[in-house]
Amino acid sequence: MGARRAARALSDLRTGGSRMYVGIDVGTSMVKAAAFDPTGRQLAVASRPVGLSLHGGVVEQDMDEVYGAVVAVLGEVTERVPEAVELAGLTGQGDGVWLVDGEGRPVRPAASWMDGRAHELVDRWLSDGTFETVFRRTGSAMFPGCPGPLLAWLDSNEPKALDAAKAALYCKDMVFQRLTGAGPTTDVSDASMPFLDPRTRTYDNRVVELLGLTHRRGLLAPVSDPLATAEALGEGLPSGTRIANGPYDLPACALGAGVTAPGDGLLILGTCLASLVATTELDLTGEPAGLYISTDRPGHWLRAMPAMVGTAALDWVLSTTGVRHDEVDALLAKTPPGANGVRVLPYFAPSGERAPFVEPRLRAELTGVSLESTRGDLVRATCEGIGYAARHCLEAAGLTGALAVCGGGTRSPAWMRLLADVLGRPLRVVEGEVGARGAVLAAAERYGVGLDAAQWTRPTAVVEPDPGRAALYAEGYEEHLARLTQARARTRA
Repeated sequence: MGARRAARALSDLRTGGSRMYVGIDVGTSMVKAAAFDPTGRQLAVASRPVGLSLHGGVVEQDMDEVYGAVVAVLGEVTERVPEAVELAGLTGQGDGVWLVDGEGRPVRPAASWMDGRAHELVDRWLSDGTFETVFRRTGSAMFPGCPGPLLAWLDSNEPKALDAAKAALYCKDMVFQRLTGAGPTTDVSDASMPFLDPRTRTYDNRVVELLGLTHRRGLLAPVSDPLATAEALGEGLPSGTRIANGPYDLPACALGAGVTAPGDGLLILGTCLASLVATTELDLTGEPAGLYISTDRPGHWLRAMPAMVGTAALDWVLSTTGVRHDEVDALLAKTPPGANGVRVLPYFAPSGERAPFVEPRLRAELTGVSLESTRGDLVRATCEGIGYAARHCLEAAGLTGALAVCGGGTRSPAWMRLLADVLGRPLRVVEGEVGARGAVLAAAERYGVGLDAAQWTRPTAVVEPDPGRAALYAEGYEEHLARLTQARARTRA
């Protein structure tokens, strides 16, 4: 420890005592590292794409590729910014199953949260009551890509992989173990789906039993509450750098957007359309959907509706129609609200939908299309459909206060105006690496480093809705709900 302190003191002399804070965000398709100064100003960002293997509903990732991307972006950021690293916060995609051995090395490819192979198990649990029982105990509405169904599927189909594994981790936990050499561990946010009791903040062994996984109970990583901390071994970050593991990307974005007061919400326009509302009330009644994410403050949760629909739906439409991303704003400006009668139910994910309801077999629908329909109609209808899905999720999550929005979709001013109109409320737009920012704030809290959270989470813009268009979209939203009800009924026929 003395040598590390001496090295830090020498670094202070070289840099004038200035420091930077590093946030690591291990996303589904992109790995990023961002450096911030003590005021929250973003100094540098490095990113690397990572691959997804998709075939027949199976979605997997190469863990070594993901970890290699983490090391690469950390090396790039620390090389570009000369300041000493005060601490690092780690976040990443949630759910899925990342099976590792005792050294944190992969036993098999990671099963992504987008994976749909366990949909038959979820169907069975929906019909026999297991699904609802789990929700009433933990506040977690299971979907095919969450750890419960995936582990049960692997237990039946690849038992040798589970036999060889030391732990079934989440993405950030694998990275934390390899960066630091610490033992397998997770945090209360990642553990929230589907095994964690949100009241005791420990695993509910009855849920493990209901899913037929009692004999695999030892694979569940110990829950570190508060966040686990350790020091970097020297890959990507200087040896001895302090790191905190978690929370995962959804609650990290809530922290990075300043969403902590009960009733306030966050909409993340990313691959996954995630709606989060801060709450101090735990209500396990009503239609089982979404989850309650435990936070670092006992008695405080995020009511989460992480829909499978998101920017991936728009990306598919853009690719299919040959529209570039930089053309979207102009098309939205030229096409009237209502998209000339074209309507999109934007449920494109191969595993169906998981919030604010669970329908593993639900698929997207395009209606009102004719030979007169334009590319702009299709693009606008898709953006409107995603907006309606967001409104549905936010209402189900209990939004009553201010709404922040972040994610890749915020780069389109026209889409932000459309979204404010569809939601009928102002949007606090928070740009930059919001998840990485939240990971740093969580790490600073864990290490007792004083940072001004209000300054770090100040919005970059506020977009107000147009009253006339908001009224039009209120009617469109009711039509969306009616069409969705019909589509859900067809999946069960």
